[in-house]
Amino acid sequence: MPILTLASHIWNQKDYLAFERANEERHEYFNGEVRKMNRGNANHTLIVGSAAASIYSQLRSRPHKVYMLNLRLKVQSIGFYTYFDIGVTSDDVQLEDEHKDTLLNPTLLIEILSPSTENYDRGEKFRRYSNLDSLQEYLLIAQDTPRIERYLRQANNEWLLTEVAGLDATLELPSIQCTLALVDVYEKVTFGE
Repeated sequence: MPILTLASHIWNQKDYLAFERANEERHEYFNGEVRKMNRGNANHTLIVGSAAASIYSQLRSRPHKVYMLNLRLKVQSIGFYTYFDIGVTSDDVQLEDEHKDTLLNPTLLIEILSPSTENYDRGEKFRRYSNLDSLQEYLLIAQDTPRIERYLRQANNEWLLTEVAGLDATLELPSIQCTLALVDVYEKVTFGE
């Protein structure tokens, strides 16, 4: 495959996947454009690990699967490829092809907010995620203060927002029948400037 720059090429899904599989950095694809994704910091990584561990420990004896950071996601209906921080599947896992690196059917998606991605994660990325028929719950976890926002899909396809804050708070995750304790999610995280 010839060397392509992100700005000088109109991308199709096939070119994007070939480029992405040959690249160490992560990129997002939508409507013929590819953009580089930011890397997380120490707090981001700690929160991902702690939240995933808490969920995984509750799901060990159930058929659910928990994925973190490097599994790509495709929203088939709109041709959007991206990466999530944590994803959980309830049903049989559906992957796009024989490479087994692109998830199609998450039940729960979690993003850890950062100053550079917060507006996108809360806005356009969530709108794109909401096109996933399988998606029942979307969590946004702050990394600068103990706070989680949960969007829960309702029967009429609307999303109900619940917010919890403080290290003594807990949050029920109805889509996977788990509970997140914020004290566990933020274990060893240092809040500061």
